[in-house]
Amino acid sequence: MFSGEQVGRKIRMKRILPVFTFACGVLLFPSWLLQPVAAIDKIPAKAKSISQIRLQIPKDRGEKSYLGISGEGYFKVSQIKANTVIIEIFSLYCPYCQASAPEVNALYQMIEQIPNFKDKIKMIGIGAGNSVLEVNTFKEKYKVLFPLFPDQDFKIHKDLGEVRTPYFIVAKIKKDRTIEVVHSQEGAFGEAETFLQQILKASGLK
Repeated sequence: MFSGEQVGRKIRMKRILPVFTFACGVLLFPSWLLQPVAAIDKIPAKAKSISQIRLQIPKDRGEKSYLGISGEGYFKVSQIKANTVIIEIFSLYCPYCQASAPEVNALYQMIEQIPNFKDKIKMIGIGAGNSVLEVNTFKEKYKVLFPLFPDQDFKIHKDLGEVRTPYFIVAKIKKDRTIEVVHSQEGAFGEAETFLQQILKASGLK
């Protein structure tokens, strides 16, 4: 049997405990999980990191022609024949990458349909932790028309600051072939037309 005072204490504790637990949860819960992915202000992509990326020259002639490169071996982003290069960091297993693929494809097609920009802006994708097979699977499943490259050992991903996917980097290639990162963004970019306008403004092409 409990005394009236003991019962009262138990009731008060039952009322206080949930409030205390909730307060602790709010304090300990990572604040970034409460933010939309694209709203996180994290820009680890630096020009030096982009300049050091080495990608295998595609075997596909169409992709070689698109990038303006030739031969075999490896190439750097600065060797791409363009004024601006849009780099998407993606993963076959990223649901956000899968969901945004149609809009990314729309961006590519939009650029290719504008004569003034199709030779000035190029797009590539880098599959974080993805093998050649996984990259090709993503390309075929989501009908990606621009070149995709594997990063199976996460080396490039690590050099770029281990960003979440999808992540978009807009790199401006200067006349001396040095690189300037004019925009980088975590998460889906929304409508292709709006993002293209951002790219044109940031790269000085507009």
